[in-house]
Amino acid sequence: MVKIRITMNGSEVLAPQGVTILDAAKSVGINIPTLCHHPKLEPIGACRICVVEVKGQRSLVTSCTFPVFEGMEVETESPKVVAARKLILDMLFSERNHYCPFCEMSGDCELQNLGYLYGIDHWVFPTYTRAFPVDSTRTYFFMDQNRCVLCQRCVRACNELVANHTLGLSQRGSLAMVSADANMPFSQSTCISCGNCLQFCPTGTLTDRRSSFMGRSNQAERVKSICNRCSIGCGTSIITRGGNVLRIEGDWGSPVNGGLLCKSGRFEPLYDERKRLLQPMIRRGKKLETASWEEAIAGIADKMENAKATEIGLLISGDATNEALYLANRLFKEGLNAQNVGLLSGASPDLMAQKTGNLSDLSGSDLILVVGANPVSDQPVASFLVKRLVDKGTRLIVVDDGQNGLSPVAETTLNIEDIGKAIEIADTVKKVAVLYGKDVTEQAAQALTRLAAKAVFVSLEPGVNTRAAVAFGMNNGFQPASAKILYTMLGEADWNGGDILNTLDPDAFVILQAGYASLLTDRADVVLPSAIWSERSGSLTNTEGIVQMANQAVEPEGEAKPDWEILAMLGDRLGKNIGASFADISARAAQELK
Repeated sequence: MVKIRITMNGSEVLAPQGVTILDAAKSVGINIPTLCHHPKLEPIGACRICVVEVKGQRSLVTSCTFPVFEGMEVETESPKVVAARKLILDMLFSERNHYCPFCEMSGDCELQNLGYLYGIDHWVFPTYTRAFPVDSTRTYFFMDQNRCVLCQRCVRACNELVANHTLGLSQRGSLAMVSADANMPFSQSTCISCGNCLQFCPTGTLTDRRSSFMGRSNQAERVKSICNRCSIGCGTSIITRGGNVLRIEGDWGSPVNGGLLCKSGRFEPLYDERKRLLQPMIRRGKKLETASWEEAIAGIADKMENAKATEIGLLISGDATNEALYLANRLFKEGLNAQNVGLLSGASPDLMAQKTGNLSDLSGSDLILVVGANPVSDQPVASFLVKRLVDKGTRLIVVDDGQNGLSPVAETTLNIEDIGKAIEIADTVKKVAVLYGKDVTEQAAQALTRLAAKAVFVSLEPGVNTRAAVAFGMNNGFQPASAKILYTMLGEADWNGGDILNTLDPDAFVILQAGYASLLTDRADVVLPSAIWSERSGSLTNTEGIVQMANQAVEPEGEAKPDWEILAMLGDRLGKNIGASFADISARAAQELK
């Protein structure tokens, strides 16, 4: 990379050719304040807080958009620059009703921080002269136009990253406001409530309902973790205070999602109203009664010790951690020789010898085929990537029976039986990416092998940790009729038994290991409460094969325990040496998944 010499605040600086003044300053530890700028978004220089003085330029320039050149001389805090920034702040504070003591974001507001930085202690221009509307029609967050600085970070996030194109600016001048579609209430617009605009907002304009007035950033703790709502494995930050989860944010540093989240990952876990299972229970007569962990584990062990291997069945959900899957394999398949094992979510087929493609591989393709998958509903963050690429000119063909959320932005939508037409189109381009799911038919799978030499295949697994579950042999088919003892590891899955209970032996002994109550609770003979997403640590393998660590943010509620710990207790009671410490189990699981 070619580097050039510039002078910044009197010191010589080496900077890569073509970078902006702002990036050059950051590389040497010089802080230039910003407001509309965000490293995930294209710079637009709207707020002008980042102005600097460049020798030879007639006026101050925005450092976020102005590229460096050889011999450039820059002053980032000259009297002229400081005066300009103060004037800009005075005007920003006067344009809307920025009454900080009343604002939920007071203490965490970028505009307020700039005010303190430049000594703004009174209003130079008249303020509070006009009331702006508040839109509180969305379930999870609201917009208060009185606190907007028109930085357009929310608009750019919606357009550039989510590619939903809901937000824009309406009206002009001092009356300009962020609006949805044709100036509609947000609840009636095309807004998908992903909340990414909320995380990009630098002021109190967009505010999370649930965590409002529950603590500033310096009063809360952040725990990096992994979303367990689908197989993408988005990086998250769980914000807690006093043992309570306040909100979930995207992890800007995550290699998988780069900070983006969907509604399911950001909001829905915090609004889950299902009844928690908090204590072990044993059926005595016709009634489930609370019991100790020792009683519950002993009751299960007594049944399994006297059962044949062919009589034991295991049903497992896709959100179990790698550690839990490893122990389930060691205990049931190896220790008890039980082979009647099934995965609730199912899995995508192996189209090629191995699933080598990553979502990042889509970026270099001329054409994307989405086959037997509906990422808009099942893996929304993946759909953001696809729609961004379509915006940039990548062609998209959807091959799926029924409605598909990507059809509105696709060049064409075909039924799976017409897969041949999609392949004919793919033959005319150089680079093809095939994004496929579990609904790929055998006919379509066979047809897609024609593209093996030129296409990258990326699997969108159903469930959460499906790829690891398949690797541990948890998807080899489950036959309910032969199970005399059924062990179900539901985790947080919302499953009521479906057709399986209808074909299960009425006298079968059913164990339910889950975080939430369901219709299956009424059928269970033993209930084991498991910790949920915020209460347990463990690794997850995403649909690309990337292994990431989900970290515990709060203590388990009641007597709930992590899945792996429950299985380890049962293994010990059965005399099976299936693992020791969590670190040991995690290391063994990682080794087997290589």
